[in-house]
Amino acid sequence: MKGFRDFILRGNVIDLAVAVVIGAAFGNIVSAFVKDLLTPLIAAVGGQPDFSGIYFTINNSKFLIGDFINSLISFLIIAVVVYYLVVLPVNRLMARFKPREAAPPETTRDCPYCLSKIPKAASRCAYCTSEVEKVA
Repeated sequence: MKGFRDFILRGNVIDLAVAVVIGAAFGNIVSAFVKDLLTPLIAAVGGQPDFSGIYFTINNSKFLIGDFINSLISFLIIAVVVYYLVVLPVNRLMARFKPREAAPPETTRDCPYCLSKIPKAASRCAYCTSEVEKVA
């Protein structure tokens, strides 16, 4: 039981649990926003009072395509919010603290005759066979 207690009281497990609860609450808010405010506005243009009323029937089976549209819009809104309010700021923050890497030294140069890339230490171009000055 001590190992289980240590596992549960570990900081990242509690943080994850809080994130799941907050995420579920945020999902409910966005779903309500889409269902109660956004889709009625969009559906009013098409003459439907709400997307949830859109369906089609095949062999007495009712396919609620409107509920799917509501869920799809909710998902897209959540994805946009998470991307712009979580992913981009964290990426910028991580890039700010990441050490800058020095550019690797150039190991090639251009042949003055044919403009092909040749090694810096070469005394002859491999492409046009012209003699070139050695560069140290």
